[in-house]
Amino acid sequence: MSDSSLIREITLPTGKTLKVQTGLFINNEFVEAIDGKRFETINPATEKVITTVAEASEKDIDRAVEAATEAFENVWQNFDGQKRGQLLNKFADLLERDSEELAELEALDNGKTYQMAKTIDVKAIITTIRYYAGWADKIHGKVIETSHDKFTYTRHEPIGVVGQIIAWNFPLMLLGWKLGPALACGNTVVMKPAEQTPLSALKAAALIKEAGFPPGVVNVVPGFGKIAGAAIASHMKIPKVAFTGSTLVGRSILKAAAESNLKKVSLELGGKSPNIILEDADLEQAVKWAHMGIFFNHGQTCCAGSRVYVQEKIYDKFLEQYKDYVLTKKVGDPFDNETHQGPQISELQFNKIMNYIDIGKKEGATLEMGGERHGNEGYYIKPTIFTDVNENMKIMQEEIFGPVVAIAKFKTVEEALEKAHITKYGLAAAVFTKDVTQAIKISNSLKAGTVWVNCFNLLEPNLPFGGYKESGIGRENGKYALDQYTEVKTVVINLDVKM
Repeated sequence: MSDSSLIREITLPTGKTLKVQTGLFINNEFVEAIDGKRFETINPATEKVITTVAEASEKDIDRAVEAATEAFENVWQNFDGQKRGQLLNKFADLLERDSEELAELEALDNGKTYQMAKTIDVKAIITTIRYYAGWADKIHGKVIETSHDKFTYTRHEPIGVVGQIIAWNFPLMLLGWKLGPALACGNTVVMKPAEQTPLSALKAAALIKEAGFPPGVVNVVPGFGKIAGAAIASHMKIPKVAFTGSTLVGRSILKAAAESNLKKVSLELGGKSPNIILEDADLEQAVKWAHMGIFFNHGQTCCAGSRVYVQEKIYDKFLEQYKDYVLTKKVGDPFDNETHQGPQISELQFNKIMNYIDIGKKEGATLEMGGERHGNEGYYIKPTIFTDVNENMKIMQEEIFGPVVAIAKFKTVEEALEKAHITKYGLAAAVFTKDVTQAIKISNSLKAGTVWVNCFNLLEPNLPFGGYKESGIGRENGKYALDQYTEVKTVVINLDVKM
């Protein structure tokens, strides 16, 4: 079946029509699944079907791995870094050229606003791919002095075929975070996008082909986690798997990797990030950043600042201003430029969030605002604020992944730090204060992979991102991500050692 026969025409809420690829992308061709199965992808703003997409099975993962293996062994590992960098830059050029369409697909399939998709998600994948294009010819080992009668050095070599499984909350950005370092290091990739959001990944796959990447270097195989994802995690010909998603699924990935070929694993998992606001903070800025910390991307952010701790002297004033500020942000159509918050990703996620809201009320927390559906169509939830919470409550311990924040007060910094560390997560944290010394001390004390000072959710491709505790293994982004995609080889040459 040809690439063109798998193209479907879809209509945006604006009336604009787009042609989208709906096949599996294997060996630079869009193909149907071997068993012919397809699944629906849903517009979360309307709860209606956008289109259907080919559904990968274990057999499809096998042929994607075979294509990636062939490409790695015979082509890609022999490309020098400069050529890899040129192709990555060409890919970034094409992403930039088609940025409007990519943002439209992201808004339609995911429910995030078009403005956010274009200014954050699409921009993020472009800058990340360009960043790693620059690294492609700078990945090298070093000479290590041992003794005069030996010459020793290290080489940083690609691992081979890399399996990558990404989440639905930032489809394009996460695709860039995974593809960039893997390809720069000389690996080939079998990528499974989330089943909720396959369309932007398939568009990116078409641009991979247009950019001139050899067949088999990148393979994109939409499908379900329990089938396609599990096949990647346990595949004997995949020596490395990278996953972004929940801690629960991360455990199953780690277990499958251990029980198969003991593959290398990097995991970017859940969070329950504390946001500590001291009494000397710039209150207006703290309110705005705390809002972004949790309601950014509708609360569907692994590092969301879902626990806000405010020093008791300013607590009442903060809460009043915070509620007022939340009311200024529009919930609605992702394609309306005035909208700040769109729908949650799916009915499953909507129900999960509403269940947590019910639990919070039953546990005795005070519902300050929100806590109910917005409108009659789409998976919309009103921004929700709880107060009078304690650390034993589920809404303070478990990742909700929605527009729900719990605000608590504290007396001393020591108390705030104790509360901040009471969960199993350690992905991110924030502190707001005008005292630089205090900011540094608190930042150094927080057990989190990222600490923001007087801001929240600011990410860059050159800054490492990952978690402590049960928030993951390894780091995304920056030079640190390259370590996740290379093997280090030591070479010892005998110059004059006699037996």
